Amino acid sequence: MSYLRGMSDLTAAKEKDYFQDYMPGNVCFGCGIDNPQGLQIKSYWEEDESVCIWHSKEHYHGWASLLNGGVMATLVDCHCMCTAMAHAYKVENRTLDSEPHYKYATGTLSIKYLKPTANDHPVELRAIVREAKGRKTTIDCSIYSEGVLTATAEVIAIRVFDSSKEEAGSKFT
Repeated sequence: MSYLRGMSDLTAAKEKDYFQDYMPGNVCFGCGIDNPQGLQIKSYWEEDESVCIWHSKEHYHGWASLLNGGVMATLVDCHCMCTAMAHAYKVENRTLDSEPHYKYATGTLSIKYLKPTANDHPVELRAIVREAKGRKTTIDCSIYSEGVLTATAEVIAIRVFDSSKEEAGSKFT
C-alpha cells in the first residue's frame, strides 16, 4: 500500500528511521542533511522497498504547477544512492550507524517521464534493489504524484567509499 494513501505525513515522519540521518557530513544538494539549501530528502524502508515522500517548493517548478524534470532526476538519484547504501548494510545484517561506512555514486541513471508530475503535491518515490553484486547495485525506482505513476527509472549505484579501507591508505574502492 502506498504511504501517501495510508498515513498522514506528520504521523509517519515520527515513526521512520531515515537513511540520511546516518550520513553525517553529507552536503549533497539532494540528500545532504548538512546542506540547508538542498532538497533534504528522507528515505526509509517499508519492508524491502525504500520510500521517500518529498514536498516541493514553488521555485522547483518547470512549467506552472509542474515539477522540473531535473529536480525529479536529482530526487531519484539521491534516493537510489541512499537506498544502495542502506541495502548494503541490510545485506550485512547491520545497523545504519555501524562501521564500516559506505558511500555510493551514480553509475547510470535512466528516467522515463510518463506523465506530468505536480509540483504542488507531495512526490512519492519507491525503489527496489533488483541486483547487488560487489560494488554495483541496480535499482528500479517509481515516482508517483497524487497516487499516479508519473515516471520510472533504472539506476546503477557504484560503491566508491568504504571507511574500512582508510587504514590501508585508500578509502576509495
